Amino acid sequence: MFGGVFSVPVNNPHLRKSGSRLIIANLGENDLKNSSMQLGTIAKLRSPLLLSSLKVALYVGGLYVCGKIGWESVMKMGQDTRELFFYETFLYYNPLLLITMMVWLWGVNLWVFSRTGVDYAAIFYLGPDHLSHKEIWKCARWMTTIILTSMTAYLYLYSHGDVSLAASQPIVLYLSAVIILIIPFDIFYMSSRYYLLWTFWRILFPVQTVSFSDFFLADILTSLSKVLSDLERSVCRMVHRQVATVAWFEADSVCGSHSAVIPLVLVLPYLFRLFQCIRQYKDSKDIANIWNAGKYLTAVPVIFLSALKYFIDQDTWTYSIQPAWILSGLANTFFSFFWDVLRDWDLSVFTRIFKFTKPNLCSHLLYGRRWVYVWVIGSNLVLRWTWTYKLSAHLRNNYITVFIITLLEIYRRFQWAFFRIENVWYKINNPKRTTSHQTNPVSLQNDNGGEQEKLLAHSHSLGV
Repeated sequence: MFGGVFSVPVNNPHLRKSGSRLIIANLGENDLKNSSMQLGTIAKLRSPLLLSSLKVALYVGGLYVCGKIGWESVMKMGQDTRELFFYETFLYYNPLLLITMMVWLWGVNLWVFSRTGVDYAAIFYLGPDHLSHKEIWKCARWMTTIILTSMTAYLYLYSHGDVSLAASQPIVLYLSAVIILIIPFDIFYMSSRYYLLWTFWRILFPVQTVSFSDFFLADILTSLSKVLSDLERSVCRMVHRQVATVAWFEADSVCGSHSAVIPLVLVLPYLFRLFQCIRQYKDSKDIANIWNAGKYLTAVPVIFLSALKYFIDQDTWTYSIQPAWILSGLANTFFSFFWDVLRDWDLSVFTRIFKFTKPNLCSHLLYGRRWVYVWVIGSNLVLRWTWTYKLSAHLRNNYITVFIITLLEIYRRFQWAFFRIENVWYKINNPKRTTSHQTNPVSLQNDNGGEQEKLLAHSHSLGV
C-alpha cells in the first residue's frame, strides 16, 4: 500500500506544470480570500500580543532594577543618615508620584466611560484630538519611569558620596516637567497641555463664567492640597539651595515644617472653589451655590486652627483651639459627605453605573450590585473624615501616614469621578429632569453664540 509505485495522472488538475501558476491559484477565489484573511488575522494577533508582552516585561524589569538599586543605596547609608535622607527624598518625589497615580486612575475612569457610552468629551467640551485612556496611560507610564529613574539616581549618587550631583536630580526633574508642560511646539500632546494650562488659569482667576472642566479640576486640586504644599516646600528648598542638606529638621527655617506658607497653600484649592461658587451664584442666582460655597468655607478653619499649634502654648491649644478644630472638622466632613451623595452623585444614577455596552467580567461584578453602593457611600464617609484629619498640623512630619491618607483620598476622588460624570451625562440625555432655567448642553455645542453664554448655560444644565 505504501511501498509500491504511485502513479499520478497526467491530466490531474492539481498538478503544477513548468511555468504555470502556483497550485493555490487553482483553489478558487473564495478559498484564496479565506486563506489570506486567516493568515492576516493570525499575524495581526501575534505581532501586537508579542510586542505588548515585550513592553510589559521591559517595564517591569526596569522597575525591578530601579527598586533594587534604590534599596541597596539606602541600606549602604548609616542609620542616622538613612532616616534623614529618606525624609528628604520623600519630600521631593512623593508629590510627583501621587500626581502620577492620579493620572493612572484618570485613565481607568476614561476606560470605563468609553465602555459605558459616556461621552466625556462632550461634557468637558474637548476637541476631536482629545486624549483617550490609552494615551493617558502612556503619559502615566512615562511619568512613572522618569520619576523613579530620577529618584534612583538621587539615592545612588548620594549614597556614593557625590552629593552635588545628587542634589541636581530633583531640580532637573522639576525643571523638565515645567518645560514639557509649557513648551510651545506641537509635541507631547500640545493641544491637551494647553487645554490643561488654560483650565488652571481660569481656576486661578475665577472672574469668568465657570465651566464644568473648571470646577471639576478645582475639586481634584482640593484632594491634592497636600501634594501642592509639598511641591511648594520642595521648590522652596531648591531655590534656597537646601537640597541634600540637614535643613529638613530645622522646623523654623524658611522652608521648614513650621513655615506659615504651608497652611496658605493648603487652603488655596478650597478658596478657588469658594470663589467659583460665588461666581456661579452671580450668574445663576441659584441658592444651592451659596450652600456649596459654605461647604468649602468650612475647610478654612480646619486648616488654620490646626496650624496654630506651632505658634501657641500646649495648654491653649488643648483647651481652647483643639475643640474648635474638632467641631470644624466634623462639620466639613459631614457637609462634604452629604453633598457628594445627594448633590454631586444623585442616587438615581447608581442603577446605570458600570453598564458596559459589551458586558465583561468587570461589568458583571459591578453593575447593579448592592455592595457597590454600600461600599462607595461608606468609604466616601470614612475617607472624607481621614482627609480632614490629615490637615492636622501634628501629622506634618509623620510622612508615611500622610502619604497613605493622601493616597486614599486620591482613590476616593477616583471613585467620586465615576458617579459625578455619570450624573452629568444622565442630565444631558434627560433634559426633562432639569429645572426651568436649565438647558441641554448637547444642543449648545452647535450654537453660534459667544463662549460665555455657552459655558453659562452648560454649567446650569449640569447642576454645577
